[in-house]
Amino acid sequence: DEPGCGNIITFAQFLFIAIEGFINQSNFGRKKSVIPISEYLILVVMFFIVNVVNNVAFAFRISMPLHIIFRSGGLIANMIMAILILRRQYSVQKYLSVIMITLGTVVCTFASAETSEGGEEADQNFITWLMGIGLLTFALFMSARMGIYQEGLYGRHGKHPKEALFYIHLLSLPGFLLTAPNIWSHAVKFSASSPLPALAAVPVIANVPRLWLYLAGNFLTQYICIGSVFILTSECTSLTVTLVLTLRKFMSLVFSIIYFLNPFTSNHWIGTFMVFFGTMLFTDVFGQIKRALDERQKKTEEKKTE
Repeated sequence: DEPGCGNIITFAQFLFIAIEGFINQSNFGRKKSVIPISEYLILVVMFFIVNVVNNVAFAFRISMPLHIIFRSGGLIANMIMAILILRRQYSVQKYLSVIMITLGTVVCTFASAETSEGGEEADQNFITWLMGIGLLTFALFMSARMGIYQEGLYGRHGKHPKEALFYIHLLSLPGFLLTAPNIWSHAVKFSASSPLPALAAVPVIANVPRLWLYLAGNFLTQYICIGSVFILTSECTSLTVTLVLTLRKFMSLVFSIIYFLNPFTSNHWIGTFMVFFGTMLFTDVFGQIKRALDERQKKTEEKKTE
């Protein structure tokens, strides 16, 4: 309904998580943080920029499927940043997986470009679309840099996912002053939207504009999502986290295509397969499965011997 409402969506997400954390995590400001606030500030700046840029990209003719697929290439950015900053080396399998993910992203990107109509207006739309791709690319590498910084932060002070979730969102709130006019203009548009007919008989919310209800649903589900990711990062291996997030992206992609009837050609499916197969290869899921099966067979043989 409002493709350019990324700022108000991000603000609502950050505000809700900050309020919840202020009550439950910091005990109304009485509990001191384990990690110094000064250490959070750099992480906060990067986190804020990544979230805002990713949401703003929708205003540049970026579809939800392309958005999901493009962000699935985060492994590429992480590998490049780790090589440049941490001087890490990787196996041939990981390099091959990165090539596959890169090619898959390129195929999907150009497949989306091919769906544009011809004419002068199409040229302008293509330029707008390229700007959106540029924003997503910037956010991808900024997110990778943020992950490396966060890894170092947790290495020095230990893992505190709930505290990090609260302070990152709280300290990001002043940054929204830069987008206050845009947030206000969309708040006015949200208030002018019509109520949902399906809720006409429900007390209290029967006359609430539908876009405000959509926004509430968005920041509540975002809280569950981001909170779970922060906890998962501290409780599981990076392999498990990457696999879960990859499957989440894939389910989001399928849902977006089916429910919103987004155009999805055979080239999109080829690119999608390459992205997700490459991700599985990168995280060595197939190797893990083989090792687990070998271990199971070994235990079975030992029981037979006994």
